[in-house]
Amino acid sequence: MVRQAVILAGGLGTRLAEETELRPKPMIEIGGRPILWHIMKMYSAHGINEFIICLGYKGHLIKEYFSNYHLHRADLTIDLGRDITTIHRRAAEPWVVTLIDTGIDTMTGGRLKRIRQHLGSDPFCMTYGDAVSTVDISRLIAFHESHGRAATVTAVRPPARFGALKIEDRAVRSFQEKPQGGSDWINGGFFVLTPNALDTIKGDSTVWEKEPLESLADRDQLMAYEHDGFWQPMDTLRDKRVLDDLWATGSPPWIKA
Repeated sequence: MVRQAVILAGGLGTRLAEETELRPKPMIEIGGRPILWHIMKMYSAHGINEFIICLGYKGHLIKEYFSNYHLHRADLTIDLGRDITTIHRRAAEPWVVTLIDTGIDTMTGGRLKRIRQHLGSDPFCMTYGDAVSTVDISRLIAFHESHGRAATVTAVRPPARFGALKIEDRAVRSFQEKPQGGSDWINGGFFVLTPNALDTIKGDSTVWEKEPLESLADRDQLMAYEHDGFWQPMDTLRDKRVLDDLWATGSPPWIKA
């Protein structure tokens, strides 16, 4: 049974330097909440409430966020003279969050290797701390359990950057603003892995998306769960504006009502 989700949250986020100069990329806010929170809400909606977060660049800010989470979400009275804090209303999710410093310069595979001891024997979810989606986590897990291989990766079609035109005899027959991308599938994150899928990771310099995934594919141990729906990374300021605009609608697609 899948109970844990691992989130890689240690990268530098250099393409968002305007934001990441002061905070790690997973702490960049969408609608007043870190994108990390949005990702965790996705998993929580499917009953996964145990998280292992791999920290690196400015990881102390993520520790501070969760250390003060109850204060951020609660109504309270603070008696400064008597040093007494009274909580009137709590509004926190039932999350168990393990925060592990996996190093500033550690690569994605190395970060997974460093948290290996915190995993149980069951399969677990894994994703990056910078993308949200409507991928059905429960179906993804069921698909992984059905095929018996070591790893499942969610395959997505990237959103197009520009509107798509269907043209016939120079007349525009249809227009679709920023449709999903072309026919090529890409790694959308949102993995399900058995712990032994990490065995090929050699050390801190191992990039998960290179030797480990290539080895799993070569050994017929990597399956793809195809997701044709919404998927949006936050790699640039433009991406952040897209997510902010979706949040402003009041019903962002990645949050279950």
